[in-house]
Amino acid sequence: MTQDDLPRTVRSLLRSLDRASLATALPGEAAGWPYASLVLVAIDHDLSPILLLSDLAEHTKAIRADGRVSLLFDGTGGLDQPLTGPRATVLGHAEQTTDGRLKARFLARHPDAALYAEFKDFGFFRIAVERAHLVGGFGKIRWIDAVDLAPPQAAGLAEAEPGIVNHMNEDHADALQLYAAKLMGLAGNGWKMTGIDPAGIDLRLGGQVARLDFDAPLQAAAEARKVLVALVEKARATG
Repeated sequence: MTQDDLPRTVRSLLRSLDRASLATALPGEAAGWPYASLVLVAIDHDLSPILLLSDLAEHTKAIRADGRVSLLFDGTGGLDQPLTGPRATVLGHAEQTTDGRLKARFLARHPDAALYAEFKDFGFFRIAVERAHLVGGFGKIRWIDAVDLAPPQAAGLAEAEPGIVNHMNEDHADALQLYAAKLMGLAGNGWKMTGIDPAGIDLRLGGQVARLDFDAPLQAAAEARKVLVALVEKARATG
């Protein structure tokens, strides 16, 4: 793993997972104690984690008192020796948001959350990332600043994303199935696209999520169709 690979490893890890461990500092009588909890997460185009939290949860009370948080993204699942696998701890500041685009991206990633997302005691939060600590296995440990973590951007893609996702799910379900089966070796039928960003696409089937990275990042939204068609051709060529 070279120095240039490290930010890419963190970005890919964050985008491949749909949950993380959230650490906050408890307020009140328990002030000063660290508190860890499981949260569902979606990752925005700029790598900001997006959370949907209940006002009744201890971590939400903690965030309102002190917005500094960390999120552990664990990519070691299924490994015989977990400590050889990648994990990243992301540090940042959490703030509640009413941005409709962030809400839509989260709910596309976690469709079941729509059942309670509109409850008055739930709110969306965006984490402004400051740095990350990557452990890529034994001896592969680095701190990475936000400026180095920043992913490539594609002009207009964030705005075009809902239309692209809907179009693929409604009109090209066969292509998504090819991606999953031929390019990723995934079982099951009915894979859905939940997001597209400059570096790749996110898929979901029931409780399982998957990430397919592009060979090269998109530069603009207009490139998405060409790349998605090329992926179909690549999948069909695998036999």
